Amino acid sequence: MKNQEHFNFTIGVVAYPLCFVLFIWFVFWFEVRFGFNFSKYGIYPQEIKGLKGIVLSPIIHGDLQHLYHNSIPLLVLSMALFYFYRPIAWKVMVLGILISGFLTWCIGRPSYHIGASGLIYVLVSFIFFKGVFAKYYRLIALSLLVVFLYGSMIWYVFPMDVNISWEGHLSGFITGFLFALFFKRNIPKPKKYVWEEDHFNAENDPFLKQFDEHGNFIENLNPEEEENQTNINYTFKRNKE
Repeated sequence: MKNQEHFNFTIGVVAYPLCFVLFIWFVFWFEVRFGFNFSKYGIYPQEIKGLKGIVLSPIIHGDLQHLYHNSIPLLVLSMALFYFYRPIAWKVMVLGILISGFLTWCIGRPSYHIGASGLIYVLVSFIFFKGVFAKYYRLIALSLLVVFLYGSMIWYVFPMDVNISWEGHLSGFITGFLFALFFKRNIPKPKKYVWEEDHFNAENDPFLKQFDEHGNFIENLNPEEEENQTNINYTFKRNKE
């Protein structure tokens, strides 16, 4: 797969993540404005009624603070996903929601699990490990940036707070890691210059022929060019006072 397919900026890089974030804000506004409580549509582990939350939970949030803390990393990470991994971005987003949600349903406590944090952990894990596995300088730099911005999130995959769905975080983190392994063939190959190719022959290279074995430039002029050369000599005379 060509690098150009990965690192092209399109309107979708901003539009898709922004629309998704605006949509979850709209859902929260609708819930507050009309007095609904959508928490019951979240993931409820090990019960059939809780399966619907696998799809619905990422757009449901408990309060404004919960929504705000999820919105910024979701927007930033999904934009990075669509820019650097555009050919597989939708697969990561959709399958990430489904698989991490199902894992949460399998291992979670008997409570409603809501919020987009599971998807955020999918993106953090995927972008980090994919960059490490790629050994491609742009993607490694992206991995380091993710660690710098969101490295502290790793602690929340452990049961540190009873009010936080660490099961959802852990499920998202595992899912992102598996995606980084599964989609490894879609990693762009680093660009090679002509002299890095296996078939490169330095003796036949037009540019290198202009230099001798010591690296000095060789000025080759045709006989006709030598005859047509015009020499201009300048004579400097001092003005006598």
